[in-house]
Amino acid sequence: MPQLIVSISGIRGIVGDGLGPAEARAFGLAFGTHLGGPEGGGVVLGRDTRPSGPMLAEALKEGFLRAGCRALDVGVLSTPGVAVAVRHLGAGGGAVVTASHNPAAYNGIKLLSSSGRALSREDGRAVRDRFQRRAFTEVSPDAIGRGETVLDAARIHVERVLAVVDAERIRGRRFRVALDPVNGAGGAEMVRLLESLGCRVHAINVEPTGEFGRGPEPTPENLADLAEAVCRHGAAVGFALDPDADRLSLVDETGRPVGEEYTLALVCRHRLSQERGPLAANLSTSRMLDEVAEAAGVTLYRTPVGELNVAEAIEREGCLIGGEGNGGVIDPRVCPVRDGLVGAALVLEMMATSGRPLSEHCSDLPVYTMVKEKAPLGDAEASEVLEAVRRRFPDARLDERDGVYLAWEDGWLHVRASNTEPILRIIAEATEEHTARSRVREVMNLARPPG
Repeated sequence: MPQLIVSISGIRGIVGDGLGPAEARAFGLAFGTHLGGPEGGGVVLGRDTRPSGPMLAEALKEGFLRAGCRALDVGVLSTPGVAVAVRHLGAGGGAVVTASHNPAAYNGIKLLSSSGRALSREDGRAVRDRFQRRAFTEVSPDAIGRGETVLDAARIHVERVLAVVDAERIRGRRFRVALDPVNGAGGAEMVRLLESLGCRVHAINVEPTGEFGRGPEPTPENLADLAEAVCRHGAAVGFALDPDADRLSLVDETGRPVGEEYTLALVCRHRLSQERGPLAANLSTSRMLDEVAEAAGVTLYRTPVGELNVAEAIEREGCLIGGEGNGGVIDPRVCPVRDGLVGAALVLEMMATSGRPLSEHCSDLPVYTMVKEKAPLGDAEASEVLEAVRRRFPDARLDERDGVYLAWEDGWLHVRASNTEPILRIIAEATEEHTARSRVREVMNLARPPG
């Protein structure tokens, strides 16, 4: 059966199997109606580089115009770039045609509020319900909205990032940097930022074709070519993005992919060396961050998985910085969404300030092993599997804010239904690798259909 995942943060699905121009047009009508049509302040529209992107973006734009909204088209732009543009242009909201880290067959639409943050739960539910009920308001032909092209929106984002780091200190180091933006939306923006910081950039998979030169997630197993580029060019660091550039993973100067969990821990520790303040991260983020917070004497607020949850905690608690352990850094000085560009700039500032290589910064952090797996749900209900996990580990401390989160002295296990795919996500972290793998294996067995 065709599947289209409709959530409070947008829609996502396989193009041609549940997701196409009709769905995008209807979603544009729903969001445009929710914003108030002609009174809504306009919608910033951007997209990543997937081949289906232009088709879906045009249909989405048509929905905005038919609802009476202005459509401010920024073209190919990262998700954080769109978020910055929403605030800069004073728009009523934003929409990004992207499936983020999903495989190329997928696409989707992320929605942003006037602050550049993901929609609130209330607003997200309202748009979702309008879409599902087809409760749209289409304006008369003489009130159709106007489409406008916004030129060089990437400049706005890059300038915002440059303003929050010591750019001159970074330029003084003349870092040699390897880059792999996976043929996605962030390539041109990131090259522009790095060159503005005086870096000599050696890029692979930089052409914005949407034909991903590696797996779209910037996980260590997908970064062999970037690691080779770091070694070949003698780079101080390698930066890897996902297709919409809201996630950043690192390769150190020896050519070792250090894992996306290190990104947030490193930049948080660096920011805490500049000023004190609380941190925020989701439940599935490494305990490295707990130790970073404890060493600095600040509070770490843990939230359910989801960018909105972390962004809300950052705003509510006045956090210095936060994010998610998948390489997603949220620096509220730039924008309230995950931002691979600001993550890279902060890593360079950390290295420039300390004069130490990236590998040494990584070695300062505690060593944990994290294991991640996905289990297809099939005919099983997620609730049934989660209940079985609860019963299997009665000795653990239980947190049920987001699926099942179980904690022990030596690590934790998090099992939850994905928001973007019909799967269970299973993540375990422990001081010993065999412990993490054993816990994940037990959950995989519980999720496996009988027979």
